[in-house]
Amino acid sequence: MRGKFISLEGGEGVGKSTQLRALAAALRTRGLDVVETREPGGSAGGEAIRELLLGGDDERWSAPAEALLFAAARTDHVDKLIRPAVLSGQWVLSDRFIDSSLAYQGGAGGLGGDAVRAVNAFGVGEWFPDRTLVLLQPQGADRALARDEGVSDRIGGRPASYHHAVDQAFRKIAAAEPERVRLVDASGTPGEVTRRLLAAIEDLL
Repeated sequence: MRGKFISLEGGEGVGKSTQLRALAAALRTRGLDVVETREPGGSAGGEAIRELLLGGDDERWSAPAEALLFAAARTDHVDKLIRPAVLSGQWVLSDRFIDSSLAYQGGAGGLGGDAVRAVNAFGVGEWFPDRTLVLLQPQGADRALARDEGVSDRIGGRPASYHHAVDQAFRKIAAAEPERVRLVDASGTPGEVTRRLLAAIEDLL
């Protein structure tokens, strides 16, 4: 019996990692076998590419180079972890997936969604999430800065205008694909946010 593939998305500091763990725990109480993973990363190849992508200064990679590196990491992630897990009946929760590339490189980076989808189609084909949950948190950038103690990675450290463009890109993706992508208010207590996430995937349970 096929499992489900859920991704958590959003800008910097919205609480994706915390909520992914909480959502995984909630699903396990329902008897589901849940795998937690992240992007870039999630496999040996993906983690190696993560170091290349997030380290160094902002000018290290152009937007096209970033998109290609993310796509390479994602291909290995799908091949080695996501596809085998879902086909074996497990639920996979990923901290970011292809919608991050659509929002960051495609939207804020100026490549456009069609180019990013084309690059990824070769590697992952139709392996889009069954549901993508986009967390919205107005104070996300400030929270990320505090979390990283003023030292962000090369993408997180980009200017506010870039991250505003990322936020707008996520909203456009959700408007274009309402069946797959749901916007979730990430304000309030962690428990409140987790309950909203569960409500947004209730039809898949």
